[in-house]
Amino acid sequence: MISFHSLEDRMVKTAFRRLVSGRGEDEPAFERLTRKPVVPSEREARENPRARSAKLRVARRRDGGD
Repeated sequence: MISFHSLEDRMVKTAFRRLVSGRGEDEPAFERLTRKPVVPSEREARENPRARSAKLRVARRRDGGD
């Protein structure tokens, strides 16, 4: 998920934390693929000023094993 504002990023971070924790289940339904957000490089931010505030966080749904 890409967020462009600090409040959006906090909501995404909190939601990912809840999804990854599993809430008492044996195994969580999601796994976090990025520990920290991926941010644009200096070059990307210079070439595309709108990208400078973007943060990418990635989680993947785990296979249920069915």
